[in-house]
Amino acid sequence: MTASRGEFSSRFGFLMAASGSAVGLGNIWGFPTNAASNGGAAFLFTYLVLAFALAYPALMAELIIGRHAKSNSIKALQSISRGPKTRALAVAVGALGIVTVSFILSFYAIVSGWMMAFFLDPLARLFGASELASWLTRDTSWRNAIFMALFMALTIHIIRAGVKNGIERWASRLMPMLILILLLLIFYVLTLPGAMDGVHAYLVPDFSQLANPSLVVDAMGQAFFSLSLGVGTMLIYGSYISKGENLPVTGSLVALLDIGIAVIAGMLILPAMYVALANGVEIFNADGGLVAGPALIVSVLPELFGDMGAAGVFVALAFFLLMTIASLTSSISMLEVPVAYAVESGNMSRGRAALLIGAIVTCVSLVIVLNFDPLFDFVVTYATEVSQPLLGFFFCIFVAWIWRRDAVLKEISQGCPNAESGLFWKIWPLYVKFICPMAILLVFLQ
Repeated sequence: MTASRGEFSSRFGFLMAASGSAVGLGNIWGFPTNAASNGGAAFLFTYLVLAFALAYPALMAELIIGRHAKSNSIKALQSISRGPKTRALAVAVGALGIVTVSFILSFYAIVSGWMMAFFLDPLARLFGASELASWLTRDTSWRNAIFMALFMALTIHIIRAGVKNGIERWASRLMPMLILILLLLIFYVLTLPGAMDGVHAYLVPDFSQLANPSLVVDAMGQAFFSLSLGVGTMLIYGSYISKGENLPVTGSLVALLDIGIAVIAGMLILPAMYVALANGVEIFNADGGLVAGPALIVSVLPELFGDMGAAGVFVALAFFLLMTIASLTSSISMLEVPVAYAVESGNMSRGRAALLIGAIVTCVSLVIVLNFDPLFDFVVTYATEVSQPLLGFFFCIFVAWIWRRDAVLKEISQGCPNAESGLFWKIWPLYVKFICPMAILLVFLQ
């Protein structure tokens, strides 16, 4: 079964794929502004603590279940169930995960299409095609539909190629490129007037914010979101890991890489925002908070790039290439979740499953594009703020309360023979059994 499903051929390939899944648009635009609005380094410190203390154990739960079952999310949860009731719950949780990740991809493809359009905008201006450049940056249903479809076609193409030749190959190319572009942009932006004010807002702590309960909740939510937890993407990627891999070490490396890139992104976005402020661009919303989300990417920063003259064209190219890469590495992990289920449970070829499911997601995205105002925020809210935290909660319940403890240890011990006497096994079961579910419920209730 392993051979027919495919496996990551190396730890590097898995790390690039898993970190690519987690490093998406939300990390790059959401984490920095979240930090700046919640006490700067005070939020950063809280986030780092919670990411390793709470989100990492939840990440390990998905990876362990996935590698044990070597199957899609529904079959994986069923394989660790104990009776009819928990098997029925496994089907419900697995199915909800597939539906949720498909809806997340449906709105994610729209925003990712914007990134592709804004990437082509400076190229159009460079060649004097001003009308085309104006169309590329104008928010119209036609533009949104065309670039959403182009982005989905690219995602489908990669997934059709399989685990090794598709996901691993492209992640191993794209993630090093993303990190290189990110670092080059940081070095350039830090040389501009106003950048140090952004560094100050990001790294200087406001300890008075620590008394604000929302800081802890926001940091916890960001930590779970940063590691792409709850919808089965890490479970599926875990199912493609070799039995010889040391899971505690591999999971730690994924967490370090994901969190590290999110933190480094702050050194680009916050200084860039304050450079924009120094150039007369408004970076605060009506409530006095920093502009975040899509408005930051399609409004504030393009206005800054436009004020930078000839250099702005190349900076815009590099930035929106960065955003497109971040979009793509996340989208392929999302599409892989329903495709894996269709291949293994529906006896479909990978190519046919990728085309069929990709087409369905594209149609859902098109409906959202044509009914943007009533549907976009609704889908985002229920998929990421309601469904995703609940799914994360149930994954913890399955691995800590339903799956037999000795079976969990046996799985971890493959690739890590001394697991039982190690620090990970002494701490992780307690965290994933009691602390992680409570933390996820806290985020959900907030």
